[in-house]
Amino acid sequence: MLEEESVLQRIVRGIVQIVVVIALARLCVYSFGTVGTMPGQSMRPALEDGDRVLLDRLSLRLKGPGRCDIVLFTSPVTGNINMKRVMGLPGETVQIREGQLLINGEPLEGEAGDLYGRASIAGLAERPVLLGENEYFVLGDNREVSEDSRFETVGNVPLKNMTGRVWFRTAPFEQIGLVR
Repeated sequence: MLEEESVLQRIVRGIVQIVVVIALARLCVYSFGTVGTMPGQSMRPALEDGDRVLLDRLSLRLKGPGRCDIVLFTSPVTGNINMKRVMGLPGETVQIREGQLLINGEPLEGEAGDLYGRASIAGLAERPVLLGENEYFVLGDNREVSEDSRFETVGNVPLKNMTGRVWFRTAPFEQIGLVR
């Protein structure tokens, strides 16, 4: 004879299932990713100072970052932690001429060029910068205040210095969602 499940048993089973799902989700996030906090105003408007984000470590290690990905990295020069957008990829030549970002001598095309291409200060990129194997050229979206690959304090960023690719904002609450 089968006994009917009591209301209390169903509630307890539901709570246990929720706890297990949350624990598994947390395990996945922290095993394959990590969390970070945006330091400063250099990525405005995409990210604001203090925004908390989830980082994807696994795909960064498997295939490396792509153009326009936002990455968290440690500066190879100062050791400071930064979050910037990847604009130049290994083997490419990057230059900023008259505010225009050039990749291999050509203006960056499409949405990437329209949204992220202008930089009034060329810095080190005034002359062509050749990126070595596993080196990336990063720029902040807020170019006027960003300390990025245009300056000696950051320079070209090796893949080994990157912690993860930013993909989701977790705080502030009203801004929760995917990051572009």
